[in-house]
Amino acid sequence: MIAVIDYGMGNLRSVQKALEHVGAKVIVTNDPKLIISADSVVLPGVGAFKDCMANLTQLKLVDPIRKFIDGGKPFLGICLGLQVLFEESEEYGPVAGLGILPGKVLKFTSASSETKGGPPIKIPHIGWNNIEVKKKVPLFDKLGTESYFYFVHSYYVVPEDQSMVATVTNYGVEFVSGIQYRNIYAFQFHPEKSQTVGLSLLERFSNLN
Repeated sequence: MIAVIDYGMGNLRSVQKALEHVGAKVIVTNDPKLIISADSVVLPGVGAFKDCMANLTQLKLVDPIRKFIDGGKPFLGICLGLQVLFEESEEYGPVAGLGILPGKVLKFTSASSETKGGPPIKIPHIGWNNIEVKKKVPLFDKLGTESYFYFVHSYYVVPEDQSMVATVTNYGVEFVSGIQYRNIYAFQFHPEKSQTVGLSLLERFSNLN
């Protein structure tokens, strides 16, 4: 059973339907006991970092998330669910995150793209963009070198430990679009909105146990 964490934000039903489409058994829940006992956990997210952390804290889900990850079972973070794994975000901040992974969350700036010799970028980054796989990860076994996924975000993660970087994407500047660390898989893009290639990734995640 895959538990999709319901903390009052995010595209929960889209994630649930996508996982069910590939044959996974899914429960959407904010029950700490169900989260800890699940075979796999997904933390989706759309919205503000600060609101996400406030809701997770209010619902007493911070410790269950940490305990689940410490238990070594597969964990997937999507978009904001990637960002809150890190120590802090500059969105309305700095705002402290879960602190499970060392690093920060920064905002795209038009100036950063111009310093690289390119035109100003539009913020937020919305639409299809390709990923470059940087490390061998089971979820990417069947992906080609030009795999496109759907993005909607204004902020991106900057891990301190570069060994956890699984994919990068270019949007004015190169940014980390996916990480893999031990049993943690987390992506800035939305696999549930990325059609066949995204469903394929979710199917492989559901079979990691």
